[in-house]
Amino acid sequence: MTDPEHTPDGHYVVINGRKWRATDPLIPDERRSELQSILMAWRRDVKRTQGAPESRAGVQAAKVALGERGTPWWEQTDDERRTRWETSVPRPTGE
Repeated sequence: MTDPEHTPDGHYVVINGRKWRATDPLIPDERRSELQSILMAWRRDVKRTQGAPESRAGVQAAKVALGERGTPWWEQTDDERRTRWETSVPRPTGE
């Protein structure tokens, strides 16, 4: 799988002509992989629970930790960014 196209400033990825906020590039690889795994678990839980609010909140928390939602990572200090990605994001209980 190839990396998606990024905007020149690196803030967004372009997928099928649509811009999506890019994951914070400062997140250490191990933590990024962990958060992406948690995000995918929550997405499966959304499907399993037919969109239960708790499942959607889990997706939101994971995406915020990745820097894909919430305050844009490029507007945060390094300390704010680190605090964001180090915040605990639980996995769904069904996992």
